[in-house]
Amino acid sequence: MPGPIITEGDRVTFRTVERDDAAHLQRSSTDPRVRYSLGSIHHRSLGEQEDGIEHWVEQDGSFVTVVCADAEDAPAGHPDDDETTPIGSFSARHVDGDRAWLAYWLLPEHIGEGYGRDMATTGIDYVFEHYDLRGISAGAYEFNDASRGLLEDMGFTQVARRREARYIDGDYYDEVRYDVLRDEWMAEHGDGET
Repeated sequence: MPGPIITEGDRVTFRTVERDDAAHLQRSSTDPRVRYSLGSIHHRSLGEQEDGIEHWVEQDGSFVTVVCADAEDAPAGHPDDDETTPIGSFSARHVDGDRAWLAYWLLPEHIGEGYGRDMATTGIDYVFEHYDLRGISAGAYEFNDASRGLLEDMGFTQVARRREARYIDGDYYDEVRYDVLRDEWMAEHGDGET
């Protein structure tokens, strides 16, 4: 059964993560099209994913959600088309500190459909509205042009590069780090209030 709705964007809905979401979330560690872009190098069984939900979702200082397509956007005939269809995940770690660390992913079949930007802006708006953060940081591997482009288009600034930061599928890759300050985000996306 889907968890309660937390917030909504133009095309996406964020809801709480429940144990029933384990199979959906498992794709982030098993589907190479998702896991390599996240730098996930270890597979997780369904049981490990279920156990992990309690650890990483319920951890203090974490905001973790399942991202769903709005009912109007659900594929015709999909079993969840009368509610919402899970299409990815959005999380922010360390929301109880000065700067949160952002992570998000979409299922490959939904990439390029306009969900990514709505998911990212909706999540960042929510985090800045509900947590007293100075800024938000994020990272993307050098080969992930889509994620890097999205961060840059949304106003994130490249602040560092960790050379050969992760060994993925037989090679080392750089991690490019970004951040955006609350004032910068609000000036670009908000109502100007901070």
